[in-house]
Amino acid sequence: MTELHVRRLVVISDFQDGDWADTEAPAVEWFTHEWLAETRGGAPVAANASSVEVEGGYLERLPLAALSTGLVDCIEIWTHWRGDRPPLIPPYVSPHIVRRSFRLNGKAIPFSSNDMLGHINAFGAPTILCVWGLGVAEEILCACHKSFKIYNSIDAPPLRVPPAVSRHFDLILTGAEWQSDAVLLRHPQMQTAVMPIGPEFASEITFHPMDVSKIYDIIYVAAAQAYKRHDILFEALRTLPRTIRTLCVCGYGELIDDLRRMAGEHQLNIDFVGPPGVSYSEVNRMMNQARMGVVCGIDDGAPAVLTEYMLAGIPVLANSELKCGLQYILPTTGRTASADEFAFAISGMLDSLDTFSPRDVALSRWTWRHSIGKLRSILEK
Repeated sequence: MTELHVRRLVVISDFQDGDWADTEAPAVEWFTHEWLAETRGGAPVAANASSVEVEGGYLERLPLAALSTGLVDCIEIWTHWRGDRPPLIPPYVSPHIVRRSFRLNGKAIPFSSNDMLGHINAFGAPTILCVWGLGVAEEILCACHKSFKIYNSIDAPPLRVPPAVSRHFDLILTGAEWQSDAVLLRHPQMQTAVMPIGPEFASEITFHPMDVSKIYDIIYVAAAQAYKRHDILFEALRTLPRTIRTLCVCGYGELIDDLRRMAGEHQLNIDFVGPPGVSYSEVNRMMNQARMGVVCGIDDGAPAVLTEYMLAGIPVLANSELKCGLQYILPTTGRTASADEFAFAISGMLDSLDTFSPRDVALSRWTWRHSIGKLRSILEK
């Protein structure tokens, strides 16, 4: 193993790509040799943090915040590859983030990877290891026993990993108090913090007001998937005047054709963008073209878009049954309503837009500077 003297934060996303290989993954030792030979990318090195901008999506903002404030010297994002030869991934969003892709051993979840273990063998475990979503196998966490390990499910279930995996974490970030309570039922001594990485590590430079025309009344930025509950918005629009114009921005999702068909059948005044998705700057511009944003889901984590709407300067109407994230809806940032009351709430908000100050409130509470300070306090304890 190469001895490194770099404070490193690694985020392991549950994103996977590529086609499944026909052969079994080689042994850990083979991957260790590959990494040491630097055929898969260089060893971790300290980044130049003098010009770090905290920007991008929810995957990037926490590590960039940690680098910007000097909490660590090096940041990486790790994802999974189904094929036999993971690609070398160029910098994405920020040149300060090193992105690496690791071959999966198989289809089992949490993800197992001899490739990832080989990298840890070669260069050591990170100082801080963040694991999001579906998680990684226990042997990876054991290999990182010296790391401070953080987990966030990014979804309504507070723990999407089995107890044998979750017991290894030092801190579990949750999206609501009920999630923290659920974690403590499984692990009574576990440290938790209500600090969902999406809305809490908001970037005021990625999402900001622009001087553009308000050509839409409503915008919904959400994947074209069932749990985002576009049907609640569509049902509300059926009872509202057809002069109300809506924009749905879908970065991905298998239901886009169904959503377009539903809007057409009911003659709703809706424009669709994507899939595929557009850049963050384009999403910000589209938010600025709308008067208000909506979050319709119920079985959802605390969506990052809650505070992204606010930083773009528009108030938010959220489903009152949303399981995580209602703490961001204050009288000055938006409203909540049940599915049956959504249409009435939309009308009320459009008639009282001057009573909201969403960006000011978000800047004072939920941008990355506030949250990285909370995280640093936890780490220092």
